[in-house]
Formats: sequence, C-alpha cells, structure tokens
Amino acid sequence: MPADAEQNPGWLDSLRIYARPRMLSMLALGISSGLPYMLIFSTLSAWLRQSGIARATIGMLSWVSLVYTLKFLWSPVVDRLRLPLLGALGQRRSWMLLAQLSIAGALLAMSTGDPRQHVLRVAAMALWLAFSAATQDVAIDAWRIESAPVREQGAMAAAYQFGYRLAILIASAGALWIAADAGWAHSYATMAALAGIGILTTLLVREPERIVPQVSVLTERRVVAWLEQRAHWPDSLRHAGAWFLGAVICPLIDFFTRYGLQLGLLMFAFISTYRLTDFTMGVMANQFYLDMGFTLKQIAAVAKIFGTLWSIAGILIGGLAVVRLGRTRSLLLGSCLIILSNIGYAVLAARGGASVPGLAAVISLDNFAQGVHGTALIAFMSSLTSASYTATQYAVLTSLYALPPKLLMGTSGHVVDAIGYPRFFVYTASLSIPALLLLYLLARRRDFKLLRALPSAT
Repeated sequence: MPADAEQNPGWLDSLRIYARPRMLSMLALGISSGLPYMLIFSTLSAWLRQSGIARATIGMLSWVSLVYTLKFLWSPVVDRLRLPLLGALGQRRSWMLLAQLSIAGALLAMSTGDPRQHVLRVAAMALWLAFSAATQDVAIDAWRIESAPVREQGAMAAAYQFGYRLAILIASAGALWIAADAGWAHSYATMAALAGIGILTTLLVREPERIVPQVSVLTERRVVAWLEQRAHWPDSLRHAGAWFLGAVICPLIDFFTRYGLQLGLLMFAFISTYRLTDFTMGVMANQFYLDMGFTLKQIAAVAKIFGTLWSIAGILIGGLAVVRLGRTRSLLLGSCLIILSNIGYAVLAARGGASVPGLAAVISLDNFAQGVHGTALIAFMSSLTSASYTATQYAVLTSLYALPPKLLMGTSGHVVDAIGYPRFFVYTASLSIPALLLLYLLARRRDFKLLRALPSAT
C-alpha cells in the first residue's frame, strides 16, 4: 500500500463528507469561479466563430486567459492587503466580493459588444473579465484551503470541481441556447445576473480562521532582520520593501525550505505539464463541433448537458480516488483517461460527419476524464501550500499548471489548419507524456512519498 493511501476511511465515510455545510458552500463558490472562465474561453470562441472571425485569430484571442496564469503577481496583495469598508467581512470574503462585483460589471459590458465591428473592444472587455475572475480565484482558493483540514481537501476539491462543472453547463450550454434564441447580447447579460450566486454565497459563508505554523513565523523573521539593517532608510521605503519581502519572497523561501530545491523544482515541472492536453484541445472544441456540422442547440444539448453529467461522475470518482488510491495513483489515473479521451476525438474526426451518438460518446469520456484529472491535481496542489501563505503559494502553483498550456493553446488554430483535426487530437494526446514521465520520477523519490509529514500538511 502506498504511503499516501494509508489509514484511509471507508467508502461510505468518504461519501458522507460531501453532506457537510462547507462542501455545499464550496460547490456554490465553484459555480462562481467557473462561470466567467467559460465565457472567456469556450463560449467566447463560439461567439467569435459565428461572427466570422478566423480560427487563427480566435486561437490568439484565447491568450486573454493568460491573465489567470499571471495572478501570482497580485496574489500577495489579495493575501495581505486589507480592503477599506469591505475588509469588515474578513480578508478572504472581502476580496471575493469585490472580484464578484467586478465580474458582473465586465459581463454586462461584454453584452454590449459586437465582434464583427469591434473585435478589439470585445477582447479588452474579456481582459477585464479575466482579471476580475483570476482575482476571485485567488481568494476562493485561499478560502477553500483554510476552511478544511488536509484530509478533507480531496472532498473540497471535488465539491469545487462539481460547482465548476455546473458553471460550465450554465456558461456553455445555457449561454449557447440563449444565444441561439435571443442573441449573444441577451446571453451575456443573463450570465451577468447569475454572477449573483457568488455574491450571495460570499455574504453567507464564514471567514476561515488563519493558523500560522511555526515554520512560517521563523521565515517572517527575515523581514525583521531586513528592517533592522535598513534603519536609515525613509519609513515609507522600508515599509514597502518589508511588505514585498514578506508577501512575495518569503512564500517562495518557505516552499523551498520545506521541500528542498530539487524536489520543489521537480514538482514545479510536473505541475506545469500536467494539463497540457486538455487546455490545448479545449480552445478548439467548440470550433470542432461547428466545423463538423453540429448546430448550437445540438452542442448545448449533447456536448454540454449530457457531457456535464459524466463530468460530475468524474469529479466524484476523482475525489474518492484521492482518498482511496492516494496522490500518485489518482494523478496517474487522470492522465491516462485524458489521453484516451483525445484519442476518441481523433477517431471521431477521422470518421467525419455530424454523428450525434459519436459526439455523445467522446464527450462523455472527455468530461469524465477531466473530472478525475482536475480533482486530483487540485487536491495535490492544495496539500503543498503553507497556511501562512495560502493565497500566494496556491496562486503560484496554479499559474505554473496554466502558463505553458495557455501559451501553447494560442497556436492551436494554426496547428489545426496545418494538419487537420484527426492529427491535431493525436498531437494533444501526446502532450500528456511529459507529465507521466515526471510523475514516475517523483514516485520513485522517498521524500515525495513522505510529503504528508511536512508542516504544510499538519
């Protein structure tokens, strides 16, 4: 039995976790997190494609979502800066509420845009939405990690993913259905109203209690020493430097102090390659459906609603896999399923024709795979953070897993134009191989097997 699967509860006890109030709150916050992402990423690409925008341009516009990968730059502000007025709600809730109000405003602004006449304006509003959504994710991730012990992070990740997948259903199938009947302006205005789910949840949940482990208190002494050495500096400059050191540098020092440079860099490399396949394939998904001859309502009914049911199953299995199989095996299972799903897309593309049963089959496998895949990664990254720097460290880790695939997915349109859809999906399936090799190297390391004993997981 692997070290990370020892002393696990039974299957029934594992399922009871999902009935706890904080799991339901996590589900609602998952909806709030997933709603804007789909409206920037997948649904926006369908709007642009139907407006006559070229595939290559749509692929490049997907780089707007790179804002998500840069959130580590301002995550220290979310982690440490107390907001005026809203700060009475608490550090996490105040930032969540501010970001959610901004998301609603950005979606309303996008509903007034027309890509056929002002594609750059739509791109600018999508950038505003991406910044607000990324800020919300920093605060929600911190709230999730601080609101539950490590043994429940798999279930919290599953609840988050479940809400996220419901948001995918709303922001893709729902948005496409509304757009087909009432137009894209009404579709995005409706999504702006649904941002109220996150706002209401934030007002109702409790602010988590932050517990600082001793290892992080010792790290903060670097700030004290830095201030003592610069007593002759102006107060404003000393305070700015001390804040930067404590909020930006100390989280990185803390991470590599706990895990060591070699293991830390190896985990960074693994995380940065784990989601290459689904990101690179995802930006072309809606365009693939349209190019295959499916209508917006067929995509909404089959690719979104039916697929989401399988996604929910994947999330539940992913959460249970983390508890029962352990960290390494659940990550391995997710990668293997993702490879199989992309091979399925390649087969569908090679056969040609708008086969609804064929689409339902590959969508089911893909959504199930992504549920397991994403839940395993979220639980793994959550276990690596320190309670002193939750928002900053988790933002760095999520930026790592998103930056390489988002840089790569911007070229997806050019790749499809060059080699066609069947070979494109074989290409995306092969992108999971580097992560599998790195996971093998990690699994062989004794220090990786003993991560549960480190301060971040106590």
